Amino acid sequence: MENEDNDRQVEELIRTRIRTLPNFPIPGILFRDITPLIGEFTTFQEIVSALARPYNGIAVDFVAGIEARGFIFGTPLALQLKTGFIPIRRTGKLPFPTIATSYTQSYAKSAIELHMDAIQTGQRVIVVDDVLSSGGTAAAAISLLERLGAEVVGAAFVIELTGMSGRAKLNSYAVHTLARF
Repeated sequence: MENEDNDRQVEELIRTRIRTLPNFPIPGILFRDITPLIGEFTTFQEIVSALARPYNGIAVDFVAGIEARGFIFGTPLALQLKTGFIPIRRTGKLPFPTIATSYTQSYAKSAIELHMDAIQTGQRVIVVDDVLSSGGTAAAAISLLERLGAEVVGAAFVIELTGMSGRAKLNSYAVHTLARF
């Protein structure tokens, strides 16, 4: 019961602090701006703790954060879980040999990559990003990690846009979100 109360408090915290911007970055998109969530220490700390809650006591080798806002939440989450961090970046940004994939997100086509040596077969990973929208970015990240032999134990997001059906693309994985819009 205590975790349910904490979850409701965190969702309310997110709802009261997030900014909603219509027609950004393109007309027709309703953008959820997470920057107010990270500008105040106790709010940021509470969100990272809530992201960690389902994984406390579970063996995890890495947190993989998706560029760019997945880095914001993934890095402190990795520290809290006492594990390493894997950056998943847009193509052309990593200096060592990489594995890459293309995907379609809510409003554009894109491609991401990670270092070929980022993970070893059987290592357990949590994928983190700020928003679960169409699910394309997260599904692409999971695909890359699994091609390298990772076991994806979950995917965590601060916000889920329920009208975009992103969760359906991740239905084989434990998806954890803090607030739904």
